[in-house]
Amino acid sequence: MDTRLTAEQDEIRRTLRELLRKRCGGAELRAAADSPAGYDPALWSALAGRLGLPGLAVPEGYGGVGCSVTELALACEETGRALAPSPLLATSVLAAPLVLALGTEAQRAALLPPLAAGVRTAALAVPGPALATALALTGGNDGPWAGGGRAGGVQARRGGDGWRLYGQADQVLDGHSAHLLLVPAHTGGFTRSRTLLFLVDGDAEGLARARQTALDVTRPQGRVQLRDTPARLLGTDDADVLTALADLGDGVATVLAAEAVGTAGRALERTVEYVGQREQFGRPVGSFQAVKHRLADVYVRVQAARSAACYAAWAAAHGRRAGRLALAQALEAARSAAGEAIQLHGGIGFTWEHEAHLYFKRAAGDELLFGPAHRLRDRAAEEAGLFGGAGLFGRGEVAV
Repeated sequence: MDTRLTAEQDEIRRTLRELLRKRCGGAELRAAADSPAGYDPALWSALAGRLGLPGLAVPEGYGGVGCSVTELALACEETGRALAPSPLLATSVLAAPLVLALGTEAQRAALLPPLAAGVRTAALAVPGPALATALALTGGNDGPWAGGGRAGGVQARRGGDGWRLYGQADQVLDGHSAHLLLVPAHTGGFTRSRTLLFLVDGDAEGLARARQTALDVTRPQGRVQLRDTPARLLGTDDADVLTALADLGDGVATVLAAEAVGTAGRALERTVEYVGQREQFGRPVGSFQAVKHRLADVYVRVQAARSAACYAAWAAAHGRRAGRLALAQALEAARSAAGEAIQLHGGIGFTWEHEAHLYFKRAAGDELLFGPAHRLRDRAAEEAGLFGGAGLFGRGEVAV
């Protein structure tokens, strides 16, 4: 595996880092996160217009750049460094690949170009606590998260004029602001029970949305309520939605791992800068051996996570899967780096005005949405058959 960046990849990183440094400082980040949409539309337009970021992994035939998941992960590492609030994760990592995988040719041609251009955004309307399950990151994705034939989730029924959806999804990433919703819904009752994926326009009749309070303000979430809401089926009624979501999971984990590495790396950099400036007993705090040891431990974690994320991106480009393990490593590194950032910044690290808590909340929020790390590892072990096919937390016997 060659981890060296190509000239194109290096240019993506350099240009994106420079743009985010100018347009996503502390004050700009807070203003964007506090806005109704939860992100800065002007910054999103710049990311789309100058870099083609929303369409980075969309095929050229549908208006995208045609790069692989490696370039998308590289870009998300930079947005993770800046904690940049944007629809990139919801639109380009979660929604667009599903349209590409399940949509008809006409749907792809109609939906992907505006998503790739950044003029429209999309969201996958899976309840936040069930997102890791739906993507098969932490277990099988055949549970009741999309309705399951019981009350709750989202239900679909066919009417004379098409499909109608009923139900509610909470903590949907960018669910309150996306122009297009991809809604997994349960249909068929008990006799032909199955999950299908539907398209719902943001201004559809019977759709009610509101932004929700979230631990991580840089990762905006919304409540989506569907009350006899008209919807269009994505693809055909025999599409294997659960398999498509499970196949998507490894790519999502790979991109998230890179993003978490960026968050962890920047938190560590800021901490090293601060302890080199802050003085105690007439010398920089960073010169004390105990502080050096703590930062060295974080550095090792971050570098190990970076190596795992690089391998996962390489593996994804070669038809292999390593995203879950990389994400587990990266989430732990981000939590460790952000926690030490707060501790080693001293009293200022606990204040609302400082950015240290934003890094910690991003790390903790991602672990709540996509982890925890031990469940990610357990699922990877289960797929590899290391523990009798049931994982450490399943009911199988440990293989000997």
